[in-house]
Amino acid sequence: MSLVHAVIIAGGQGQRLGGVRKGSLRIGGLRLIDRVSAALGPVADPLMVSSGPHSAISDLPEGAEAVPDLPVPCAGPLAGLAAAVTALRRRGVVRGELVSVAVDTPFLPTDFVARMVAPLAQAPASYAAWKDDFYPPNAAWRIEAIADLPERMAAPAPPASLKALQRLLGAEAVDWSGDQTDNPFHNVNTIEDVIALERRARSTRPLS
Repeated sequence: MSLVHAVIIAGGQGQRLGGVRKGSLRIGGLRLIDRVSAALGPVADPLMVSSGPHSAISDLPEGAEAVPDLPVPCAGPLAGLAAAVTALRRRGVVRGELVSVAVDTPFLPTDFVARMVAPLAQAPASYAAWKDDFYPPNAAWRIEAIADLPERMAAPAPPASLKALQRLLGAEAVDWSGDQTDNPFHNVNTIEDVIALERRARSTRPLS
């Protein structure tokens, strides 16, 4: 069985954190980008990292490749997904499975890829949920279902967001609240989030 393709959405500017690129922040002594790439496990080479409007990200995980946004008006996670689809297309990949994940998800479950890809047997896409909360960037996609996303992004009326695209596709929610004690998708937006997640990392770190 071929490996799933993956993109880490890491193009945000971290404005509420003083302009720090989130992937470089450390939780539990590890950079966010390294925590997420490790949790993804084996994926198809290269692991893609959405770099936003930037051409590169320094200190990528080993074997990863930065994919910059397309020159279109839209930005954010949707632009990162379109950049990944474009990169796959250049390598001749137009079918298969793609997972996307926000870089600021330090407690991403290690079975994320397997559980998110499972619904793609029936649905064109899936997205992560925790009770009543949902996380559109943490998702899985049938590549053929979003193969035209780069063209949609350049059209006069592109999808407004990942949430809008998932609604259009009829994406399936994957609720993780049944077997997780804490929300695994708690992400980093503020200094308070950094402090709370660092405490969580310390409390869950195995004793030596």
